[in-house]
Amino acid sequence: MKQTIVYALDFDGVICDSALETGISGWKAASQLWGDFPSAMPSQQMIDDFREVRPIMGTGYEAILINKMLHDGVSVESILKDFDTKKDQLMKSSNISIEQLKKLYGEVRDKWIADDIDEWVDKNPLFSGISEKLQSLTNRGVWYIVTTKQERFVKKILKANNVQIPEERIFGLDRNQSKQETLIDLQKKHPEQEIYFVEDMLSSLLKVKSNNQLQAIKLLFAPWGYNTAQDRLYAKNLNIERIHFADFLEAIDTDLYCDLKQ
Repeated sequence: MKQTIVYALDFDGVICDSALETGISGWKAASQLWGDFPSAMPSQQMIDDFREVRPIMGTGYEAILINKMLHDGVSVESILKDFDTKKDQLMKSSNISIEQLKKLYGEVRDKWIADDIDEWVDKNPLFSGISEKLQSLTNRGVWYIVTTKQERFVKKILKANNVQIPEERIFGLDRNQSKQETLIDLQKKHPEQEIYFVEDMLSSLLKVKSNNQLQAIKLLFAPWGYNTAQDRLYAKNLNIERIHFADFLEAIDTDLYCDLKQ
């Protein structure tokens, strides 16, 4: 039977619960930038606060800035309300660029992996049942990962969980293109198939929704990932379909049981 649906899956927040590792990596990197930053592991309260702020983080390097803000006493509510302005102000006052932050963040992760890959993988668990879901997708046909995470990290986590996917189907930060551009390419590659884009970040879904070239893409909002109650309400008001985690695990090439209720 010909495959009728092609899944394009975000990674962090859809496949992998990476908030803990992301936060700790951000803390380790921040301790190298600011002299008043303790090198010891963050407290549980700091980790909990980071998890609350995680929904506004688009790319890994921002974890460094979030940790600095939390360390300096900026409230979770204040960061969520005006993150972009605070981020720009912090980079300017610290005289550091996005490229420098990306480089440092990657180096910190690479050192952690080199020192103790088992611990690093342990801090990046797949959501329960996801590895079996991905194996079922592999058995049925083609699926892709569309993420802002660096591809080498995605590969290490999947390999550690015995999930098989060809490297060319992982579209990460290394491609230097937006998720929208990747989805446009996938449409060209699969002109006769429907593409389901599963994403936990509302901002990413809104960009796809507003792109005239991507109107055929089926958008599925993953509430189990990194999003807020306000995000979920906004998605409902815009009629962006929300899929329950259990239904996502069960569904293959059948109609998905999407629920727009809160």
